[in-house]
Amino acid sequence: MNTEPPGSKNTTAGVHKEPLALVVHTATLHQPLQWLQRGWGDLMRCPVPGLLHGAASLIFGALLVLLARDSFWLMAGAFSGFLIVAPVVATGLYAISRALEQGQRPGIATVVQVWRSGDTRLVRFGLLLALAGTGWVLTSASLVTGWSQVPILKPSDFLRHVVLADGVGLFEAWLMLGGALAAPIFASSVVAIPLLLDRPCSLMQAVLTSWRVVLAAPAVLAFWAALIMGITLLGMASALLGLVVAVPWLAHASWHAYRDLIGSAQPSAARPPASSRQPAQR
Repeated sequence: MNTEPPGSKNTTAGVHKEPLALVVHTATLHQPLQWLQRGWGDLMRCPVPGLLHGAASLIFGALLVLLARDSFWLMAGAFSGFLIVAPVVATGLYAISRALEQGQRPGIATVVQVWRSGDTRLVRFGLLLALAGTGWVLTSASLVTGWSQVPILKPSDFLRHVVLADGVGLFEAWLMLGGALAAPIFASSVVAIPLLLDRPCSLMQAVLTSWRVVLAAPAVLAFWAALIMGITLLGMASALLGLVVAVPWLAHASWHAYRDLIGSAQPSAARPPASSRQPAQR
């Protein structure tokens, strides 16, 4: 019998052949604010790994602005595509929050261990999200360049000729198309990646469980999605500097969303139940 805890090395070797008995908890509208509060607490208790993730996001965004400064139509699609793959990039920060929950002293080594685990479930899911993000970038670029009557080269061009264009047209179609892609991706991933990190379940079960969570409380999860989008947009609007804090904050908060929304008939031996969380060791 495999006795390794979920999230350790050889994670895929411990995947159960039979589906785990996972329980979806209902959520209330105030809980997303609690997730943000707990996520902020995790960031303050172990700031270095999170701020490094945020700094990497800032550098990525700055390079994107530099490379696509004369093609804002491409930049708009790429930044929104980044939101699609961000949950996988933040996997190491979920491990940080889990370790803090267990009273451990996590650090950079905790993140490195996750990425060295060779968990093919996370790799496959990451590749799927990357393909979805790339598809959106190409679709967004094709829509804007094909529909607009003038070149969209600068943010002011996008604002004038796409957002503020007369009548219903390009901007509405761009939003609707983006929403049609983002909604199922959000539903598939909102708790799937923390679940894959934390439990020896299959990729399919993780995705289906994530959908169960959304269907059980659609209004709450829509509010959570809006908070994620709003905080991310504020981070981008501050010359990308806000991403240094926004990215790790949302990652840690997403772990607490998972912990509140998913339970099991047989609690994982890898961490205590949510009701018996202990403070980290000082």
